[in-house]
Amino acid sequence: MKNRLSKTLAAAGVASRRACEELIFSGRVKVNGQMTLLPQTLVGPGDSLSVDGELVSKAERKVYYMLNKPEGYICTARHNTKTKLVIDLFEGITERVFTVGRLDKDTKGLLLVTNDGHFANRVIHPSSNIVKEYLAKTDQEITAEHLKAISSGALVEGVFVKPAHVVKVRKGTVKIAVCEGKKREVRLLLQNAGLEVLELTRIRIGGLHLGNLTEGQWREMSEPERTLIFNGALGADELINNYEK
Repeated sequence: MKNRLSKTLAAAGVASRRACEELIFSGRVKVNGQMTLLPQTLVGPGDSLSVDGELVSKAERKVYYMLNKPEGYICTARHNTKTKLVIDLFEGITERVFTVGRLDKDTKGLLLVTNDGHFANRVIHPSSNIVKEYLAKTDQEITAEHLKAISSGALVEGVFVKPAHVVKVRKGTVKIAVCEGKKREVRLLLQNAGLEVLELTRIRIGGLHLGNLTEGQWREMSEPERTLIFNGALGADELINNYEK
C-alpha cells in the first residue's frame, strides 16, 4: 500500500508532517535516488527514501521526551559552527529526533522532543487548541494598566490575538497563557504593554507542566503525561473570544 511521501516521512520520525513538506520543497528529499519536490508523491515499502543523503528507516521505535530548554539553544536540525542545537543535548539516544514546535533562542523552558511525526503534528496543529503558559520577568513592576494592556491583545503575524489569561505573580513577573503560540507572541504582547522582557520561560503545554526539571535536563514522558498535553485545550467559545481576524 502506498502513501504520500510527506506522510511516510512523518511516520518514520523524520519530522512533523508540515516540516517534512518543507524538507521536500527545499529539495532535500530523494526517492529511489531521485529528488522530488512534491509532498503528495506516492511511495511504498519497496521505495528507498533519503533526507540530506541519509537513508530513512521506515520502522523505528517511537520516543517522547520533555526538556527544560536552556537559553542560547535553537530548535533546528541544521548544524553550523556558531549555533548550539537543542538536539545536541540528547546524547546517547539512537533515534533521529526533532523538536515539537519551537522556542526562540532567548526563551527557555518546556519543550517536547520526539521522532513521532503524527504526534508532533497533532500537538502543533491549530485545531488542537492547546494552551501554552509562560512565566515572564520584566523590567518594571506590573501594574493594573499593564495587565489590561496585555489582556487586550496585539497584532501578531497579521492576526489580532488575545491571551487566554494573564496573572501577576509578583512585582515584575507575570504568567501569560496563549493558545496557538505564534512566533514571538508573548514577547509582542508584553512589548505592546510597554514592558521589556528580561527572562521568558515556558512552564506548561496543555496539562503538562515543566515541574522540577533543571535547565538542560530531559527525560522520557510516560503515556499518561502525553495524554495530559491534550487536556489543556481551549473550547470553541474561548477561541472565539481570544482570536479575532
